[in-house]
Amino acid sequence: MSQEKLNQTDDSIIAKGKRGIIQIIFSRTMVIIVLLAVQFLLLFAWMLRLNRYAPYLLGGSYVVAAFMLIYILQTKDNPMIKLSWSIMVAVLPVFGSLLYFYVQKDIGHRVEQALIQTSIRESHKLLHKQEPPDAADKRFLNMATYLQNYAGTNVCSNTSIKYFSLGELMFDEMLQQLETAEKFIFLEYFIIGNGYMWSRILEVLERKAKQGVDVRVMYDGTCAVTLLPYSYPKKLQALGIQCKMFSPLRPFVSTHYNNRDHRKILVVDGHTAFTGGVNLADEYINLTHPHGHWKDTGIMLKGEAARNLTLMFLQMWNATEKKRDYEPFLSVQGSVDTSAPGYVIPYGDNPMDRENVGKMVYLNMVNQAKNYVYIMTPYLILDNELITALELAAKRGVDVRLILPGTPDHWYVSVLAKTHYKELHEAGIKIYEYTPGFLHAKVFMCDDNEAVVGTINLDYRSLYLHFECAAYLYKTESLCDIKADFTETMKVSHLVTQENINGQSWLLRVGGALLKVAAPLM
Repeated sequence: MSQEKLNQTDDSIIAKGKRGIIQIIFSRTMVIIVLLAVQFLLLFAWMLRLNRYAPYLLGGSYVVAAFMLIYILQTKDNPMIKLSWSIMVAVLPVFGSLLYFYVQKDIGHRVEQALIQTSIRESHKLLHKQEPPDAADKRFLNMATYLQNYAGTNVCSNTSIKYFSLGELMFDEMLQQLETAEKFIFLEYFIIGNGYMWSRILEVLERKAKQGVDVRVMYDGTCAVTLLPYSYPKKLQALGIQCKMFSPLRPFVSTHYNNRDHRKILVVDGHTAFTGGVNLADEYINLTHPHGHWKDTGIMLKGEAARNLTLMFLQMWNATEKKRDYEPFLSVQGSVDTSAPGYVIPYGDNPMDRENVGKMVYLNMVNQAKNYVYIMTPYLILDNELITALELAAKRGVDVRLILPGTPDHWYVSVLAKTHYKELHEAGIKIYEYTPGFLHAKVFMCDDNEAVVGTINLDYRSLYLHFECAAYLYKTESLCDIKADFTETMKVSHLVTQENINGQSWLLRVGGALLKVAAPLM
């Protein structure tokens, strides 16, 4: 996609949803920011007048801290998350306690969360469970059993899989498949940003909607902060496209970063589906370069497995619908490749059921690996369980390799990742940094037999707080392409050495130590 193509793009298409500086300044989001800033200034001024009551306030804060620490330790959260909150409360008892309840209780979204839970429970019975043959190895059978019982998904065969080693390759295929739509198109994305990529997709969606295709778009509410106008769903609806913003940000009741919809799903007519790390913005297809070359991955599923991703979309979409329609979209017949070898298990991770499916799948793969574990992830913020599993695998002779970004998108994420380097390196784990730029892929692979491609990062946000999705692949032809991509990516990545680790600056080490305390809350 050259600059010439960009110049040829219809300006009227790009203009749809374009957000100017005047809109940003006078937007609802900016008003909220200003009002919050004013309230914090007033609160600070009020506290300055209470100096003479300092001994009483100090004693009261100790009591609050003691009760809060006991409460936090009794919760079922991850130990590292409890530790971070305990430190926050111990240092800032009143503020830390209020922040804890504000974030953890998520008061503003409780109704929405209850509706999503109900929608997911209702939909689980619609999937027809397919048992793998007796010839399948016990490791796969155990994984299939876990995902069926705790993720509400099923084993799928008769599915052809295409793996994409770059976002631009996936984008070209997405456009081709969108053009074939006759019945419906579903899109669910964490990020939608104005530019060439979204404009080209929107052009097809608008045209298909006029042809009578049922087109639905859902995106995460954080896009309303800087990427899209708050009223953008109405703009799409005027084009004949149904649109919802997941968990819109609202003043005082929105915990901005909690329980976001981090999924990336595109479904065409129920028989073709895409997922992976690629959002709908130009950096994902290397038309812009905020952090150097953008390395991303994804997959296309054609056949039975697409049905699972259709259901995942409907689970979120139907949560706020009075009438929850599933069957018309799940009974669609499409092309099925009966000769495709292996199995696919598309699955979702729901932060509200406290079953950390994404993490458990990763842990199981690492713990069961015999020969190698290859991992691509943009973020490396690990808890003790993941560190222990990775180190144990390396110590028992498994070739464990991690590929991380060479150029991070957030400096503090890179600082946190480097806090793990010394310990992982000493255990025998090889760490690579992608030299050309930023690596946004989320891929796990083990022993030539199994892999996961999806949206799930190795950080607390993905593993504990976000709605996520992925596809577990077992003995499929696409595994060869995934392994080849790992091999090629390692060739253009820098292997971190002991000398590199020893050469880390004292500022980096101190900053990492401080950030690590709050890592589970970031």
